[in-house]
Amino acid sequence: MVRTVAVIGGGISGLAAAWELGRVDGDVSVTLLEGSDRLGGKLRLEEVGGTRIDVGAESVLARRPEALTLFEQLGVDDLVTHPGPAGAAIVSRGRRWPMPRGTLMGVPSDPESVRGLLTDAEVERLSHETVGDPVVGDISVGELVDARLGAAVTDRLVEPLLAGVYAGHAREISAEQAVPALAAAAHEGRPLLEVARCAAPAGTSGPLVGRPVFASLTGGLGTLPEVLERALATAGVRVRTGAMARALRRDGAGWVVSTGPTTDVVDERFDAVVVAVPAAPASRLLKDVAPAAAVALAGVEYASMAIVTLALEGPPPPVLDGSGFLVPPTEPLTIKASTFSSVKWPWLAAAHPERTFLRASVGRHREEATLQRSDEELVAVALADLHTVLGPGLPPPVATHVQRWGGGLPQYAVGHRSRLAPTRELPPGLALCGAAYDGVGIPACIASGLAAARSVLSR
Repeated sequence: MVRTVAVIGGGISGLAAAWELGRVDGDVSVTLLEGSDRLGGKLRLEEVGGTRIDVGAESVLARRPEALTLFEQLGVDDLVTHPGPAGAAIVSRGRRWPMPRGTLMGVPSDPESVRGLLTDAEVERLSHETVGDPVVGDISVGELVDARLGAAVTDRLVEPLLAGVYAGHAREISAEQAVPALAAAAHEGRPLLEVARCAAPAGTSGPLVGRPVFASLTGGLGTLPEVLERALATAGVRVRTGAMARALRRDGAGWVVSTGPTTDVVDERFDAVVVAVPAAPASRLLKDVAPAAAVALAGVEYASMAIVTLALEGPPPPVLDGSGFLVPPTEPLTIKASTFSSVKWPWLAAAHPERTFLRASVGRHREEATLQRSDEELVAVALADLHTVLGPGLPPPVATHVQRWGGGLPQYAVGHRSRLAPTRELPPGLALCGAAYDGVGIPACIASGLAAARSVLSR
């Protein structure tokens, strides 16, 4: 008897779930329902200056296995590429400082490594960590670091790194979810500096020695949804775009998914359903079938952001002397980071030597007013900030592109894990996956999709 499974949502989590379901030996019929006209979610390529380039996520964490394993399964592991040797920087007090080595989400393993980026007084405070009593329960990353190492470490080291991942604020983000190693130290009453020192050798010895931290695909990470779509078709998975899921209800031992425009809703029955959409639409779908989970998901906030991509004529100018920079919120700038893409990714420079590409990101949690500007205004703001940081050596762009990601990144507020406990207690044949649960990075989302697929199959 053929088992039918619907995957609602065609971002990377839903694609990974559909891929796992399609690889099952046995009678499983899989349908992927995506409400928009394209697959991939935050993985996206757009043409800028005649070149297709990533305007969403551009890399994966290579020290987690899920993405690289998927590349291998899809037969594109020969396209895996890594950043070049140029390092990144942090802007502090109006100038760029080399990104300190050996930090754990901004917590340095050696206080001396951040002297200059931090003042002498701030380094002195950092060097004399105030451990205090063990912490009970969850705590924000910023609150923990403030108390242990001083506010300057949070403001100038932790904030820019966390903002790059979550577009959020360190003093609101859950330590348990974002940096579990620091949370464990807080619960056990151990020094954070000790944890950072123990973590630092991981990249220079043991199983991770010599392995790059990040990876992408030649041609851009945005090619991954295209590869997956072809692979799913070969595996017999039905992929339907423009199929907005509007309702979900029980039907005996199975499920009915309602899709389509409100004037022409179509009901389809499935034996199992994987819901792979952001928290708000997932909450709406679950309100009748899993009300406690729906309430929990309704409380997850999201940050909006925009990626401004610039194309310059010719090779990288000397001022682009690294892979990019991060900006702490203490700086009087609007952008929160810039990536010098043609410097960071050697494949891009080799494929397009006549162009230099770079991008800037704008927007943090609850700072949507920053994005309430036209594309032209966002480009102008990004250029002004780049000139402030880099000086006059940046030539004017020959092409620009603005990609807005409204509600793009879930915020893991303090208590996130316990608050979402109801999402792990669902009726048989129903599973959730995506960035809202256990990690916002691409490997974490792939892992979430794989786990959801296995869950509905096992039940």
